[in-house]
Amino acid sequence: MSRIGKLPIAIPNGVTVEVNGSVVTVKGKLGTLTQEVSKNVTVKVENNEVFVTRNDETKDSNMKQGLYRQLIHNMVIGVNEGFKKSLTVQGVGYKLTKQGNKLVMNLGLSHPVEVVEEEGIKLE
Repeated sequence: MSRIGKLPIAIPNGVTVEVNGSVVTVKGKLGTLTQEVSKNVTVKVENNEVFVTRNDETKDSNMKQGLYRQLIHNMVIGVNEGFKKSLTVQGVGYKLTKQGNKLVMNLGLSHPVEVVEEEGIKLE
């Protein structure tokens, strides 16, 4: 029994989830994402929550219920908040500085490591 697949997905304000046959579309302030789901699972939207249920009790259906539940959950987070990655630098002698659109890292190497911001990526 899929423990992840049974959990409902809460839909935050400003995000809409539509199900057309086997295609799930999630729209939010940061864009639109679509995902086609397997015939082994059914996706329903009720009371600002998304439910993914199995159509039968096979092992494959069990796996796909958890997979598609998590994919749809990640889509909801992606169109609402976007993707974030945090880096924590600890220790003596390590230093990070922001110079214009570059991140300069002194990490104990013989030279500083520089990372330039690309379009769509924000370094803080």
